[in-house]
Amino acid sequence: MAEHPADLWESDGERVHCLLCPHSCHVADGRRGICGVRRNDGGALVALTYGRVSSIAVDPIEKKPVYHYFPGTTALSVGSVGCTMKCGHCQNWQISRASTEDASLQYVAPSQLVDLAIEQGCRGVAFTYNEPVIWAEYVRDCGNLAHERGLYSVMVTNGFVTEAGLDYLAPAVDVWRVDVKGMTDEAYRTLCRVPSVAPVLAGAERARHVHRMHVEVVTNVVPGINDDEAQLTALARWIATSLGLDTPWHVTRFFPCLEFEDVPATPFPTLRRAREIGLEAGLRFVFLGNAANEDAENTICPACGETVVRRDGFRVSRHDTRAGACPKCGAPLGIVE
Repeated sequence: MAEHPADLWESDGERVHCLLCPHSCHVADGRRGICGVRRNDGGALVALTYGRVSSIAVDPIEKKPVYHYFPGTTALSVGSVGCTMKCGHCQNWQISRASTEDASLQYVAPSQLVDLAIEQGCRGVAFTYNEPVIWAEYVRDCGNLAHERGLYSVMVTNGFVTEAGLDYLAPAVDVWRVDVKGMTDEAYRTLCRVPSVAPVLAGAERARHVHRMHVEVVTNVVPGINDDEAQLTALARWIATSLGLDTPWHVTRFFPCLEFEDVPATPFPTLRRAREIGLEAGLRFVFLGNAANEDAENTICPACGETVVRRDGFRVSRHDTRAGACPKCGAPLGIVE
């Protein structure tokens, strides 16, 4: 397939200025932006990965992780290659750091993707595995078509997007599942090689309040980088005040890998303290991930203590809500279903 015309750019003399992410690349003819998948072809920006899929699978929505949006359903999960960040602890680095020439990519048209989701009994589609913001044209086309066919759409994103980029994507996206990797620019420079956390926070707030998306936050707690009490407290308070007390916060355990293979796995007491910090900030739903036997993956009504969604790993073994509320006391839980 020929390269797809990209949106969200402007001419800058012999260069093109990409407006999709905060890197704000000014791309010379024949060159690509930092993401590696948007190229200047003779003064026009093209999207090199439109419809070009590296990975596809039927996943529980809990695997994203998304816990409070149609719990217990499955989403057809799809990814390509490239990323706006270069995280030293990336679990999917084989595709996030790959180029279009490195990987084996199969073309899947938006109609094919949505048809496959329906054939597989999925309730939605999820754009994941690598950074979906840089797949913006494909995400928008697939998400809009998914909506027409009665499916939801999920972005599993690092959240590094411009206001224009988010506004472009928003009509096609229901869930903004965003990584917030820390609350300091230093943490972002160390972990992700980007200069600032500010666009991530601003984007999540805009997704929630302007576009009314369902937002859930994930923080992978890396020892010595984002595990200090001050940073975790600031993050928890930001979620509480800027996104809302019902916003799920997934605190996940780091395991050594890639450029951080010499960093030890997150100690369990650190994870437990992070969860306490979240609850002390007023958050009603703080979950622990990558932490077997911690028993902190269930949705428990904060008003009466009833377990309304029980999870065994990614499997929902009990789902007992009524229009998103506790069946025992009627308290609203912020669950969309």
